Amino acid sequence: MAIISELEEESTTRPSILPFRATFDSSNPLAFLAKVFDFLGEQSDFLKKPSAEEEIAAAVRAAKEKLRKTEKKAEKESVGNKPVEQETVKPTTAASSSEPMEVEEKPKQEASPIAPNKGNGYDLENYSWVQTLQEVTVNIPVPTGTKARSVVYEIKKNRLKLGLKGQDPIIDGELYRSVKPDDCYWNIEDQKMISILLTKQDQMEWWKCCVKGEPEIDTQKVEPENSKLADLDPETRSTVEKMMFDQRQKQMGLPTSDELQKQDILKKFMSQHPEMDFSNAKIN
Repeated sequence: MAIISELEEESTTRPSILPFRATFDSSNPLAFLAKVFDFLGEQSDFLKKPSAEEEIAAAVRAAKEKLRKTEKKAEKESVGNKPVEQETVKPTTAASSSEPMEVEEKPKQEASPIAPNKGNGYDLENYSWVQTLQEVTVNIPVPTGTKARSVVYEIKKNRLKLGLKGQDPIIDGELYRSVKPDDCYWNIEDQKMISILLTKQDQMEWWKCCVKGEPEIDTQKVEPENSKLADLDPETRSTVEKMMFDQRQKQMGLPTSDELQKQDILKKFMSQHPEMDFSNAKIN
């Protein structure tokens, strides 16, 4: 009896491994996930945890990033292993062989700029960024409970690198424009969001992207906040307001501030010289 009781105690201390069976239909993957979550809810307390949704979201982001890198690696390998096609040209006549062949090159289609987000930046898959004329703020979501000691951060004049220890960098690339490294900072907010403040070297230019190679925004659609304009010195504020006015005028097909000034000068000259005939004059 003693032997049997010991075996029973030993069996109860072992974690139970329950079989999970489900059929995966590629046309309806959400149905498979629903069965997975039903199984988790029935067999464990995982879904009752306050951080369950964030942990699942972090797992999905990690899976998507892994898939993206795998596809990118496969694409590079396929390009590198692609055999060079050699065209065989059959000689016809001596006259025709001496004539140069004209090859028509197709113009490269550049990606059109996209509208910025509410912060005059862009929302990417792994992070987002916003900007003012002076600063760029980068926000990177990380798993809940992330500590500062697990963050890998490196900032240079033209380059930014950030990630978590033991993992591939989340950001690692050349910045759109130079920054002041001594005036750049980062911190963790609520142990689930890393925020980086980048101070621009040139504080009179809107960035089209944070890291080169990202999708570029249309800087003509940037809309600075009035509260931020109040913080600028009078000369800078005047320049920014002029830029904003000219952008709005161009979007509506109306003359810019410089063109309006030229029109005013011409109108004053016409009023001062009524003896002159300006019937054929055009004001552009």
